Formats: sequence, C-alpha cells, structure tokens
Amino acid sequence: MKKNIPPATIRRLPIYLQTLRELYLRGVRIISSAELGDILEITPEQLRKDLTFFGNFGRKGIGYNVEELSESIEKILGLKNQWRVAIVGAGHLGTALANYEIFPELGFETVAIFDIDERVIGSEINGVKVYDFEKINSVAKRKNFDIGIVAVPPENVREVCDALVDAEVKGIWNFAPVKPEVPPEIIVVNENLSVGLGALSFRLAQQ
Repeated sequence: MKKNIPPATIRRLPIYLQTLRELYLRGVRIISSAELGDILEITPEQLRKDLTFFGNFGRKGIGYNVEELSESIEKILGLKNQWRVAIVGAGHLGTALANYEIFPELGFETVAIFDIDERVIGSEINGVKVYDFEKINSVAKRKNFDIGIVAVPPENVREVCDALVDAEVKGIWNFAPVKPEVPPEIIVVNENLSVGLGALSFRLAQQ
C-alpha cells in the first residue's frame, strides 16, 4: 500500500463502502466509475484516483464488481478485524454510541462503558455493563479493549486520555472539542461535532 494517502481519501472510503453495500442489497452487481461517481456526487476521476492508492480495481469497459470492491475496501479499512471498544462517558452521547447498531457490522464490539456517576455504575446499556471509571485499569486487563471512545466534557479529556493510555489502548476516538496529548504511537481521531454543525449552519445560511 502506498504511503502519504490524503486524509480526504481515507474519509471517503467508508462512504464508498456504505454506498456499495446499499447497491448490492438493491441487486446491483456491476457498476461503472461514472455511475458510482454520480451516486457519490464526485467525479469518476476522483473515485479512480482514490482507489488507485490501494491497488487496481475494476475492468476497463465493464466497471467494478460491487461485491469484490466492497470486500476490498473492508480489508483496506481493517474492518475484517474485530476491534474491542470501551466508551468513557455514559451520558447522552456515550449512550447513543453504545446503542449504535452499525458498530458490530463494522467489526467494533463495545465491551465496557465507564462513568463516575454512581447512579449509572453497575447498570447496563445495550447489554454492556457500566463500570466505575476509577477501575478502568483492572477492567482493561479483563476486557482487553483496543479502542477508547471519549464522550466526556472538555475539562475531563486529559484525565480520561491518560487513563486510556495507561490501559494500553491502541487508538482513541475523541468527541470532545479538545485535542488530547498522547504518545505518538497512540492513534487519535478527533470528532468535533461543533465543526460539522457549523458547516451545516453555514450551508443553510447561504440558501
């Protein structure tokens, strides 16, 4: 696989996968880059350029095999792996993420939820137990989770990320509008909801 893949290309891959899965369910087995690009609202040149980073796909004059391309993108994204996830924060966002039905389909299994609120500690959300955040290290040894999802207020991000690093997670998905400081070997994806809402507000305001 080539290095220095543009972040925008990586962000588009899950969209390609979701679209291909939907097409397959609708009975589409072969699709051209022009047809797929039209559905995705991008140029076929951009689509082909994105895919070229990862190999040669499709047949000239025929198009892409929808099932084969879906499987290839799943492998590229690492979705053939089974990733064990812990959510820190059992508030509205954490609860919504714990109930997100797409996670298992993408190979993500939520194995633990953590909070400091005694009212929710010991309860279950979508069949997953809520543990005391103070016990994150001992729970991590039993549950062996790979990814930590941060769904806490900004002022708690540093403490939570430090605890996740101590728990030896491989990656952090951070929903707080604060970028955490972690060792370079820890992969961090910052999901700033305010940025997305700001972009939506801007586009609505221009209409």
